[in-house]
Amino acid sequence: MSDSSSDPGSIANPVKFKNQDYASLLDECLKSRCLFLDPTFAADQTSIRMPADPDPKMAIKWLRPKEISKNAVFVEGTTGTTDICQGQLGNCWLLAALSCLTMHPTLFEKVVPAGQTLDVSYVGIFRFRFWQYGEWVEVVVDDRLPVRGGRLLFSYSRTNNEFWSALVEKAYAKLIGSYGSLKGGNISEGMEDFTGGIAYTRPVSSRTPPVLWRTLTAALSRGSLLSCFIQAKTVKEIGTVTTEGLVKGHAYAITATDKVHRKTEEVLLVRLRNPWGFVEFCGPWSDKCKDWDGIDSAEKTRIHLNIEEDGEFWIGMEDFCRLFDTVELCSVSPDSDDAEDSDAVTTTSSWALTSHKGSWVPMCSAGGSRKYQRTFWKNPQFHLVLSQQDVEDVEVDEDDVDVGDDDDDDAVPAKSSTGKQKEKMKKCTVLIELLQKDRRQRDKINFLYIAFHIYRVPPKLQDFTGSFDQQFFTTKTLVSRSGQYRNVRAVWRKVHLDPGHYVIVSSTQRPNQQGEFFLRVYAKEGHTLGVREISCPAAITTTVMSKPPLPEDQDRVQKFFDEGAGPDDRLNAVDFMKLANTVLEKDYNLPLETCRQLIFGEDTGGRGRVSRDQAKKLLSSLRTLQSIFLEYDEDSSGTMNPFELSQALKAAGVECDNSILQVLWERFGSGEQHLAFYSFVACVTRLRSLFTLYESESSSEVKTRGINANRSGHTLACQPCPALCLSRGTEPRALSHGTTRPSGYCADFNVITSVKDTS
Repeated sequence: MSDSSSDPGSIANPVKFKNQDYASLLDECLKSRCLFLDPTFAADQTSIRMPADPDPKMAIKWLRPKEISKNAVFVEGTTGTTDICQGQLGNCWLLAALSCLTMHPTLFEKVVPAGQTLDVSYVGIFRFRFWQYGEWVEVVVDDRLPVRGGRLLFSYSRTNNEFWSALVEKAYAKLIGSYGSLKGGNISEGMEDFTGGIAYTRPVSSRTPPVLWRTLTAALSRGSLLSCFIQAKTVKEIGTVTTEGLVKGHAYAITATDKVHRKTEEVLLVRLRNPWGFVEFCGPWSDKCKDWDGIDSAEKTRIHLNIEEDGEFWIGMEDFCRLFDTVELCSVSPDSDDAEDSDAVTTTSSWALTSHKGSWVPMCSAGGSRKYQRTFWKNPQFHLVLSQQDVEDVEVDEDDVDVGDDDDDDAVPAKSSTGKQKEKMKKCTVLIELLQKDRRQRDKINFLYIAFHIYRVPPKLQDFTGSFDQQFFTTKTLVSRSGQYRNVRAVWRKVHLDPGHYVIVSSTQRPNQQGEFFLRVYAKEGHTLGVREISCPAAITTTVMSKPPLPEDQDRVQKFFDEGAGPDDRLNAVDFMKLANTVLEKDYNLPLETCRQLIFGEDTGGRGRVSRDQAKKLLSSLRTLQSIFLEYDEDSSGTMNPFELSQALKAAGVECDNSILQVLWERFGSGEQHLAFYSFVACVTRLRSLFTLYESESSSEVKTRGINANRSGHTLACQPCPALCLSRGTEPRALSHGTTRPSGYCADFNVITSVKDTS
């Protein structure tokens, strides 16, 4: 899982956020002898995005460190857990994670590159690195910081002249969008973005105090970041201080574990830190508790007992388990979650990582939970192949086979008294995490309820390359899932599966919720992960177009041409519209523009008029398309949504993957949630014409790239649908040596889909 220095997005070659190159900007500032001013994160209210104080005396100023403190330094001595204090921003989750990070110098230097200073070669520019959905991103900032009343408005150091933590906070705010976007969150978000690791949430009650203490000790020894909090039962409880001096709904960093001996008793301790920098636990083993009087001074020195109001304190493990609700752990290695005693620290394990980025598109690939059987299968699907067992005598969590109701929060399956059971079997260990992306934009948190589900693929379907349909998911047994849908950034589960083929489905709880996601899969031995999407064969069906016209349609064409055809015995678009609408039901009549598109799809020699044979063929095709439309308009609304569209296109001989279907809907749906019949006709017509264009291509290079690629080799799913030019009637131009576009295609035309042979 180590980063290769040559790979874009690795820690050694991070992605440049907003295309700002630190080295180039630094060099420019040194040459010009000017302090850096960041144009992409302005020193004004747009970067704060919080209500401004109407009192002019409370106006925010943006000052550089040396304007705040004459003795300003980037780091005072060494970094430590007590360096960071929370300002007037509810981002304890971020600062608790940052406090944990200071305990691990190697991890810290990934986020805060060494060599940065406010003295030598200072030009007011700094850089920081954060993990973002599979890649490291380098963020450049200037050092202007928001100040009110001569003090930093947000994060600050207990050492008044130290500024590294405030600058890290600013860089992260820039990455997310604003300071206001940092308000509220889970510690796991910050821990993952500081390490690239997997964050685990564990109820404190899931372990006995001694076992949980060993788990925390082992995780800290492995370099994990740990935190904890007390669950607030209501919004009003958030931030309230208990009689023991603990804050509800507030993130604490777990900075150490240790044990001391008092007479014949061994006491297990945990050290915590409040990001506020004050308000400490006042119970047993707190800073000023008399329990320390019976402990040898050498012991107190060894565990760094500091009797000071700095937000850091010790607490006994029994009290910790009684007072706290949740522990969060984050490590670059999934092994840390397994260890429950310190002996496990020496164990090493090789994990392979596979990942994929995807999206949920409303009315296209956002099918909702299993409750919505008609659309669940439209969610993104991933093919997982496990080939080598790595564990035997597995402790199986019954949640791994939980198949409860996704939408009923109360439908938690009954468990045995132990909750776990030992099974003698050989399994493949897999850890899967699904993260939703960019939900902190627009200055608020808007996490969707998300989950993933795992199904076993039977041997007879293992060679199938397309996405599985509704029948598969309604007849196959669910193997495992991430749990109930949760509105958090990430959901995960470690499972033990038999070798074989599986399909992972990522989904939101409700259909048609838009979002992007990142899926990563860790396995201890060989495995592969691929996207299951509909394949794109290179053959066109003639089933729809080859049906002979009905006798009454032949008579109708004969009559129309005899009465209205021009000297060349052809019909123009207006006359063809009249003819076409005589064979269609009234609610399905075609407008003139659609008729023009139908004509442009024919070989008219550039005249834009159809012959008798072409008219007969088009009428036959329209009748068939109307029948298909009626069949797949399952709610009889007279319109079609994208879920119905994909099935109707397939019946018409056209099969597209989800990304192409999204482009089609953006073009033909025009922002509406339903598609009329005439738009369906236009969509099929253009897709067939596009495939004809691709088939006429003689360039071997184009053929090798495939039908879903443009000249640059990029898929066209991310581009505006170029089919727009079909209605322009432009002249054909050379596509490659010896190949021309069919009549009606413009020069910048690209193929975006394929047509499947259904004969």
